[in-house]
Amino acid sequence: MKKITAFLLAALLLMALAACGQTAPAETTAAPETTETVAETEAETTEKAADPETTEAVCPLEDGVYTAEFNTDSSMFHANETCDGKGTLTVQDGEMTIHVSLASRSIVNLFPGIAEDAKKDGAELLQPTEDEVTYSDGLTETVYGFDIPVPYLDQEFDLALIGKKGVWYDHKVSVSNPEPKVTPVSDLADGRYAVCGTLEGGTGKTTLVNPTQLTVTNGQGVATVVLSSSKYDYMIVDGVKYEPVTTEGGSTFEIPVTCLDVKIPVVADTVAMSEPHEIEYTILLDSATLEALQ
Repeated sequence: MKKITAFLLAALLLMALAACGQTAPAETTAAPETTETVAETEAETTEKAADPETTEAVCPLEDGVYTAEFNTDSSMFHANETCDGKGTLTVQDGEMTIHVSLASRSIVNLFPGIAEDAKKDGAELLQPTEDEVTYSDGLTETVYGFDIPVPYLDQEFDLALIGKKGVWYDHKVSVSNPEPKVTPVSDLADGRYAVCGTLEGGTGKTTLVNPTQLTVTNGQGVATVVLSSSKYDYMIVDGVKYEPVTTEGGSTFEIPVTCLDVKIPVVADTVAMSEPHEIEYTILLDSATLEALQ
């Protein structure tokens, strides 16, 4: 009996030692290896996030018209002094473009990129527009302006330019501090204007017929808006119902407008369905397209 007991105790002791020998090394070797791997992964992720080249350009703004600061690395290349260092930033389908009126007509082309690429065959150069500016002393001048693609906000990007001497120069520019652009109708002289706009809402099948006529009288504006469908029997703006002036060639309404460049919420009732149905829309009239009518 004593021999059997001694044998059992010896067997139990061997099993305990074997168990300790199996688990201890596994805990010792696996932990440092896992920690090192996690550290490497975190370092790689941080490094990528800090690298601007790996950052995808994502537009943070809703479609619309904004004013924004246009910053450059040169005192010879900047927005016209009448613009207070700003341009008009337009966002359409998530793409950003800023229109900047420059100081003169000495810069004849721009290129979104570096000068070396601007010189290559097939390079698409930005063409100037003729912008009229009015200085504080009342003097007016025609200068060049450009529509510049903006890949992202608050970060520098390359923009090359060429002057009348035919030499390309590299520059860094940035666009920052966008604010919704608002043009009060009361700032316009009395008269009739043509202005283009957009209609958002519903199924997207109905559109705004452009241009829209804007009549300003004593600082008060009335827009004659035409919806492409003739199936609307009234429109509600600021709680007031307006009936169509005509339904020939679309549904025409005369509605009050106090500001351009802002989305005007309206409700239009359609009779195109089995029963009348009110649909919420927004109308945005773009002051950049404003033209006085004779």
